[in-house]
Amino acid sequence: MFARPDTGAAPISYPLPTWSACKAMFEAVVRGFFTGGTDPAAFFNPTSVEIWLPVRYEKYVVNYRGPLRKGSQISKDASYQLPATILVDVCFRVNGDCIPVGSSRSGCVNAAHALQEMFIRRLARGVSKYAPCLGWKEFLPTYFGPFRNHDIAPVSPVLQSDLNLALPAFLLSMWDAPVRGTYQPSFRELDVKGGVLRFPEVTVVNGKLHFGEVPDAD
Repeated sequence: MFARPDTGAAPISYPLPTWSACKAMFEAVVRGFFTGGTDPAAFFNPTSVEIWLPVRYEKYVVNYRGPLRKGSQISKDASYQLPATILVDVCFRVNGDCIPVGSSRSGCVNAAHALQEMFIRRLARGVSKYAPCLGWKEFLPTYFGPFRNHDIAPVSPVLQSDLNLALPAFLLSMWDAPVRGTYQPSFRELDVKGGVLRFPEVTVVNGKLHFGEVPDAD
């Protein structure tokens, strides 16, 4: 469930994860690479998402018991039924790289390279800091790991190369910085081409995220 902000109280999912959702998936494995400070010296930058199963939606209802309920519901200890339109039976391949925060090297350590190596080792061992999720915490993947070669069979995932979608207002990030950011949503008009969504190039200027142009396909 990767909710579109424009769908309000009955959220509808985007057809694939946002940039910030993909970043959170990486961070479920390794929170960051630290070199003595409280903030990580490098962060994960998702570069593209591949769709490997047909996009399919279903209706979903969850009993919400959080603080945004009406006062009368809270006083009665009553749940609020939240309807949503979610993705089902998904298979994504997420690609990314690591970007240093600040100087390219922290002391004698290449922070971006160190973060990448930590991620690869932990992913290969099936180790994570916490359970990665597909948007909402209750939606856990059945597989989260290195890319697999799928057998040629009718039910095997395959890149949806005939899928092309226009995403006129696609959410990239809710925050203005890679770590400890303030609330400042970033949107961009993007397109899924041949089953692949490529994110804009990311740079960090004075600690703030900047989304540039979408790179061409290789």
